Amino acid sequence: MSPSDPIENAVANRHANTVAIVTGSTRGIGEGVARRFAAEGASVVVTGRSADSGQGVVDEIEATGGDATFIRADMREPAEIEALVDHAVAEYGKIDVLVNNAGVQTETTAREATMGDWEFVLETDFRAFWLCAKHVADHMPAGGTILNTSSNHAFLTMPGLFPYNAVKAGINGMTRALALELGPDDITVNTINPGWIEIDRTKEELGDDYEYTQDIHPVGRLGQPSDVAGLAAFLASDDASFITGESILIDGGRSQVMQDDLYLNYRRDV
Repeated sequence: MSPSDPIENAVANRHANTVAIVTGSTRGIGEGVARRFAAEGASVVVTGRSADSGQGVVDEIEATGGDATFIRADMREPAEIEALVDHAVAEYGKIDVLVNNAGVQTETTAREATMGDWEFVLETDFRAFWLCAKHVADHMPAGGTILNTSSNHAFLTMPGLFPYNAVKAGINGMTRALALELGPDDITVNTINPGWIEIDRTKEELGDDYEYTQDIHPVGRLGQPSDVAGLAAFLASDDASFITGESILIDGGRSQVMQDDLYLNYRRDV
């Protein structure tokens, strides 16, 4: 079983002297990633739209001996993205790690989706990833890392999540393009593709289907932000310096199940 606390398995000082920006880190997966990097010695820039929530994450990091600062930025605003990077460089002098994590989705089909839906998702989940990488790359020393948070929907999806599912597949393509372009600068670029992750809203959304959803995962549970945080910390470490351009699925084996009913019967019999 994975720990629910993102810092429980932190590797002490693995990211000492490292500066990391984690977008969308005022809650959920991003908060877990920010806390994990701080626990491993990084100075972390927490960013999002809520100053109160962001400062709360910073206070929690500092209470456990870490170093963090909050910089407010709306990922739909290009000028705010550029200002975020400039502020972070002014504060710390460099950026070693960028985790593009901020994201939104709509529950619409391709026929139902409006131009507003399209712009809402693409500007936040796709354009912002490019702009963050674009501005950070000039301040990233050799050995730097860019991590793009996508989704298992980049590989397998379902109706009614357009354009979110299309954009998530596009992020994997962006990762490959950036990996090739930034490789000569000794910068690695990879995608983390989470499946079901138990954040604040997950149990409420699943309702009576919560236990069923757990059971259709070979590991018998949903993921935790700590699972994603652990992978992010590894991919940004020296141990992963030969990994770039990859899209790594982290879904507890869910994508390997062909027929749910047959698998559930198997789980009950073993």
